[in-house]
Amino acid sequence: MDVKDLSGLSLDELVAKEKQLRQELFNFRFQLGIGRLENPMQVRSTKRDIARLKTVRRQLELLQTQAGQSVGK
Repeated sequence: MDVKDLSGLSLDELVAKEKQLRQELFNFRFQLGIGRLENPMQVRSTKRDIARLKTVRRQLELLQTQAGQSVGK
């Protein structure tokens, strides 16, 4: 997942994508625990995707907050 792809999404879409990634991470961890995960690097990759998504979401929230403050002045 690329930051460019994420930056084009709306806040609601980012929240939905985060839920999806968290569910994938849960499934990967479960599979890892029972020894059925073929590629353990998927856990690491999914964690990093969640971190990227949260960063983009926070940047978007800050931009919206700044835009709201500058309009109100």
